Amino acid sequence: MKRLLITGCNGQLGRALNQLYEGNREYELVNTDVAELDITDVSKVLKLTQEVRPYAIVNCAAHTAVDLCETDVDNAYRINAIGPRNLSIAAQRYGAKMVQISTDYVFDGKGTRPYTEFDATGPQGMYGATKLAGENFVKEFCSEHFIIRTAWLYGDGKNFVKTMLRLSETHDQVRVVRDQVGSPTSAKELAGMIAYLIPTDNYGLFHGTCEGVCSWADFSREIFRLAGKKTAVEGITTEEYGAAAPRPAYSVLENYMLKLTTDYRFADWEQAIAEYIKTL
Repeated sequence: MKRLLITGCNGQLGRALNQLYEGNREYELVNTDVAELDITDVSKVLKLTQEVRPYAIVNCAAHTAVDLCETDVDNAYRINAIGPRNLSIAAQRYGAKMVQISTDYVFDGKGTRPYTEFDATGPQGMYGATKLAGENFVKEFCSEHFIIRTAWLYGDGKNFVKTMLRLSETHDQVRVVRDQVGSPTSAKELAGMIAYLIPTDNYGLFHGTCEGVCSWADFSREIFRLAGKKTAVEGITTEEYGAAAPRPAYSVLENYMLKLTTDYRFADWEQAIAEYIKTL
């Protein structure tokens, strides 16, 4: 059996991959999280990779606390940049494919049309800067790589959808940002894309998000509608919300390379969230 070494296995994407590959006879998942593997330590990464000899390494580990990254800079670079570098060095040495998950935050968010893989990056905060550094390390150290930028991810774990549903239990109205737009993306859909790409030699940079666009406020309204909640949504500005780190106002990614080079397609965001709400 081909082994897939998963880092960050307890996160939303790690769990989605485990659900997808459950009972698969071709691939065996070797799951690791912080307790099993410190991806910031190159010697530990090399040792485990030598033992496992994976067909592919899928890096789902990341420092995703966007506001905290602004002050916890060294740690953000260790996890989001040095970690992918170490995994890529190991992948190259032991003949594994490397799958790196990246983010819409590598862009400045000032666009007016969906960003393709050919658009210039320009991160506005430390989260985006460290994730972009991770992308560059992967390109530098591993020839057989897939870098996948995603956005607004939700799945099995802590996420925006569950936060909204929790708030609806005790609030008649919630205030949600209306001037940030993007594409809510199901971890199940993203896991499907990863599983599609892994057996191929279609290497490079990809965007991977559900189709369609909405604001966080609109997303909240759809969550409440699907869950049968009466909670009202008041749309507020990013400035009114007052987060510590800058957020991209326009986070829409175009899955351009995926459409040019494959027949894999993501579901529309409304379809994917409806399916997710049914599972809760």
